[in-house]
Amino acid sequence: MYRILLADDEKIVVDSLSMIIKREYPDQFEIRTVRTGRSLIEQALEFHPDVAIVDIYMPGINGIDAISEISREVGGIIFIIMTAYDRFDYAKEAVKLGVLEYMNKPFNSRDIVGVLDKAIHSIEEKREKRRENLRVREKMEQVTPIIESGFIFTMLFSGGHSQEDLQSFKDLLEIDTDYGCMLAITVGQDSGGGQLTNIVGSGVLLQKNYSDVREKILRIWPKAIVGTVISNLIPVFLPCKEKKPSYEQRVALINDGRRLSIGIQQEREWSCRVGIGSVVELKDSIVSYNEALRALTSAEGRVAHVDDLALYCQYDEEYPIDLENALFDALKSGNPEKCEELASQFFDWMLTTYGQKNISVKLKTLEFVLYAEYIAYNNGGNIYHFSDRAEYLPLVYNAENNSDLKGWFVEHFGAACRNMSSRNNYENQMIVKGREFIQDNYSRDISLDDVARYLNLSPYYFSKLFKAETGITFMDYLTDLRMARAQELLKDESLSIKEVCAEVGYSDPNYFSRSFKKNVGVTPTVYREGRKSEE
Repeated sequence: MYRILLADDEKIVVDSLSMIIKREYPDQFEIRTVRTGRSLIEQALEFHPDVAIVDIYMPGINGIDAISEISREVGGIIFIIMTAYDRFDYAKEAVKLGVLEYMNKPFNSRDIVGVLDKAIHSIEEKREKRRENLRVREKMEQVTPIIESGFIFTMLFSGGHSQEDLQSFKDLLEIDTDYGCMLAITVGQDSGGGQLTNIVGSGVLLQKNYSDVREKILRIWPKAIVGTVISNLIPVFLPCKEKKPSYEQRVALINDGRRLSIGIQQEREWSCRVGIGSVVELKDSIVSYNEALRALTSAEGRVAHVDDLALYCQYDEEYPIDLENALFDALKSGNPEKCEELASQFFDWMLTTYGQKNISVKLKTLEFVLYAEYIAYNNGGNIYHFSDRAEYLPLVYNAENNSDLKGWFVEHFGAACRNMSSRNNYENQMIVKGREFIQDNYSRDISLDDVARYLNLSPYYFSKLFKAETGITFMDYLTDLRMARAQELLKDESLSIKEVCAEVGYSDPNYFSRSFKKNVGVTPTVYREGRKSEE
């Protein structure tokens, strides 16, 4: 069913149009008629027609002005203009207003059917587009929580994420900033002292009512990224435009958290608390999340903001905390050149700020080198020896000038950074040792388990590692080694086939012969005879 509004000051015209429409489109149009420009505007605002056929000359407000007024208030109406006057200026104005058709009187049934068919086609196109948009929106509303949960999981629990991962999430979730803070929203029974109990029961209730709680969160923070339920809390990422929000913005965030807490408690009769971490870069969301959790355990009340509690280190204005963070980010990413460059910049700042003799420079130099090496050791693949760094303290303490320590400082940061990739070296060493063991023992009946046990690795991990490093399986490598050695031994005619078989680790001569033919192309006997003929 379509709605159509007919506007003409001549009754015979609107009656004729109504008759044609009812005859040609039975039960397809709901029709209303008006005789003035003012009535046209009033009916359009009330009736919301799909199509309006409008005469230009009507008492009071003319058709063009009425269409212009209606278009400002109501969208989506298809206008068709008809007039007994073929004036170019009216036609030009009609084009500006997006009128579908400009018709001249008199008209016949064929004219009306043609223009209405065109209007119906346009209406159906718009409706189908609207239906498609609704289908897409419905699908997105189903998928968005999954993507948001993936974002939260990646930021907090994946142990590492690339810039490409971050950009993909930003695009999918339409995050238009590089900063944000984490919220930890928790529910439970209030036992006093600000701590909530009945974690298991509250978690079950929270899971059952997750959609409702998520909706409440988004009502207060429309751009929030809401994670899934973890025990009795929900992690939430809140994008922030600025890295250092103002005092007023912090207070507003706390007040919003109170509104959420009160709203949940009033409707669900749960006690609800909100922990808020500091604003950080997206890649450092785990830092803000841990702050939010610490805020919850360190304070009472509905909302606990980390900036109110001083739970993390505060720096004086001159300290280059951004440079320090960049230095250790470069270290953890395994970029030695960048790491050494930033280490040099940091040391230059210490010298410029505190000079050649200040003991604080020496202390910070030693502190940072030890911490950098601690990070490298914790990354795995390095062997820690207790006495390896015995000379560090006397070397640093006895330096005549602080500048004498710069090379040592930069060099040790570069070495620690290179050691961050030592896990790969460790894996390479395992393969080298594995190959050596196979070389030394291929004449015995050895298996994958034997080599893995020798290396103190699980058979599954060693098998996967061996294939990744060599490109072939352990068994194929062992077989190739044995076949190559067998071909060498077959040159010695003093050795029987059976003796060659035993020398390369086979106990069954028949199996050895079949394996040799499969891999070399001929049997051991034929291979030996072929060698004779060549000689």
